[in-house]
Amino acid sequence: MLTGSTSPWPQGYRSAAVITIDFNDIYGILSQAPTVEGRDKTLSVWRYGTLRGVDRLLNLLAKKQVKTTWCLPAIVAQEQPLLLERILAAGHEVACAGDQHEDFSAMSLEEQVACVRRATEKLTALCGRAPRGFRTPAGQWKPGFAQALSGMGFQWSSCWRGDDLPYFHPGTSLVELPLHYELEDEPYFAFNLSPAVPPGQSRIASYQETLANMTQDFYGYHRFGLCYLLRLHPEIMGTAGRISLLEALIDTLQQQPVWLTTAQSVAEHWRSSQPANTPDHPAEVFQRLWAQHHG
Repeated sequence: MLTGSTSPWPQGYRSAAVITIDFNDIYGILSQAPTVEGRDKTLSVWRYGTLRGVDRLLNLLAKKQVKTTWCLPAIVAQEQPLLLERILAAGHEVACAGDQHEDFSAMSLEEQVACVRRATEKLTALCGRAPRGFRTPAGQWKPGFAQALSGMGFQWSSCWRGDDLPYFHPGTSLVELPLHYELEDEPYFAFNLSPAVPPGQSRIASYQETLANMTQDFYGYHRFGLCYLLRLHPEIMGTAGRISLLEALIDTLQQQPVWLTTAQSVAEHWRSSQPANTPDHPAEVFQRLWAQHHG
């Protein structure tokens, strides 16, 4: 077993694991395909998470005594106060995913910042405390947005890829907890006929093969002492069949010396134990090259 002297994680843990859940209700598909507004049959595919999936996830997490991070647009928190109350009462973290699950690629930096300020005010009023984490609802954020998030009091984001350990956005104290497509449920299972999700169709993978993939990835992350971060959705992983897939995966994690915790806990630990990126970290190298190119 690795210890704190040879691992970036707290004493006794070889790796870290974080389960994040994107609870978007219908607003995720509305930002992706605005033409489905008013098409209740289509929207019911995404409402399933609100009607059934959230309950199944909360019940399983309570059974396994696991604390997770839920990423919500403010509008979902407003429209689903009873589910929000259950999430908070169970001790889970609530992070900000925009105001109405906006497409950030269509917004200026000023609009992005204003959106997050609105969402933060609403989530703070609803949750009784300000969110400390952020996930981009859709699209790309603009240069300078990480600095704005840090200035608003956010401590972490989980939006970018390209690494498997946390790191700081250069020039800020904002910790990034990287994502990977193979650790998300959407690439395996998200499906709808019209509008076509995915556009080329032919998805809904084997449950056992998906579990095998995610388990094998965990063993790799654990072997190298990394941060294994899942990104799940109530309407996808909260079905009657797939919930057992998640249960089996949690069982595997809990059989190993892995720190299974919230995104906020990982960010706090990283800020206290790793106060800065090393100068040769790719994020720092990219920032220097970007600054040289853009004057």
